[in-house]
Amino acid sequence: MPKSVRRTLIVWTGLIGLAVAAGRTTTVPAVVVVRAATPCEFTGVSRIVAVGDVHGATDRFIGILQAAGVIDDKQHWSGGRAHLVQLGDLLDRGPDSRRALDLLRRLEGEAAKDGGAVHALLGNHEISRMLGDLRFVTPGEYEAFRMSDSESVRDRFIESAKNEDRDQLLKSTPLGQVEMRVAFGRRGQYGEWLRKLNTVVRINGIVFVHGGISPAVAEMSCEQINDRVRKDLTDDLDKTRAAPLASLTAREDGPLWYRGLAQLPDSDTAAFTDLLTKMRAQAIVIAHTVTTDSREHVRFNGRLFQIDTGMQPAYVQGGRASALEIAGDVFTAIYDDRKDTLAGPTSPQ
Repeated sequence: MPKSVRRTLIVWTGLIGLAVAAGRTTTVPAVVVVRAATPCEFTGVSRIVAVGDVHGATDRFIGILQAAGVIDDKQHWSGGRAHLVQLGDLLDRGPDSRRALDLLRRLEGEAAKDGGAVHALLGNHEISRMLGDLRFVTPGEYEAFRMSDSESVRDRFIESAKNEDRDQLLKSTPLGQVEMRVAFGRRGQYGEWLRKLNTVVRINGIVFVHGGISPAVAEMSCEQINDRVRKDLTDDLDKTRAAPLASLTAREDGPLWYRGLAQLPDSDTAAFTDLLTKMRAQAIVIAHTVTTDSREHVRFNGRLFQIDTGMQPAYVQGGRASALEIAGDVFTAIYDDRKDTLAGPTSPQ
């Protein structure tokens, strides 16, 4: 987590135990332990579709999933036994993130019934939301959580705040914000789901992660990374909020924030090869860092794939939605208007 994020981290201690239901507030236990480990290694998958950052551009997200053939025109799973990997950052920068969350949650169950799978991974913006950093939340995201009694919910929260300028708090708390914070808490509708997600998965020897794998993390297994992040966000949440840069979840060389792979010079093949060897991986797929031309990039002889092409137009002017399809040894970039073979027997030489 960059130092600027740490400085502006918003932690509403009065909100941690607040739950909103039927216009009432109740207290809930402060600690939730997520004990069920989620598998993170898969083999024998015939088709993989990976999608990078969405940032609330849900219509574009739906469109690219349809172009990739994993959902139908009614937005239901049509991918059969395929595995869909969404590499995080559904949230922030765009207004429609709640609908993207709901879509992925529903597709998880539909895909499983067909023998497929949906791997929703954490991104740094999901982490920011759970740690209390709301700097990149858009008005539309608050509006999605607004209820008929949101004014009274906000008033009760402000009345309960201690040692705060209540007039300033009223101005800085848009309607729906309290409900959204509760929804992303440890016992909230989205917070509980997010805390069970993986940070890293390995499918057919290919590693998928939001930011990247740094040399400091390369020898950790996917289980170790996922367990550490999950603990940072549950049992150790208060500790993580107090010292985010000391946690794997929020430090700059951690898997959710690291940009080193995207910035690694093309000439530094030895360093990248050494990293893959430590990871015991054939290739790695990353998002997080938007490509300069809004096209998916393949580097290091088909072993590094960068797939964040700026889906949210309010964030990336000229950006576009894209998906990476992996079928056997053929890697194909899918856009709404074309398909490009990136690696495999028919890739450009």
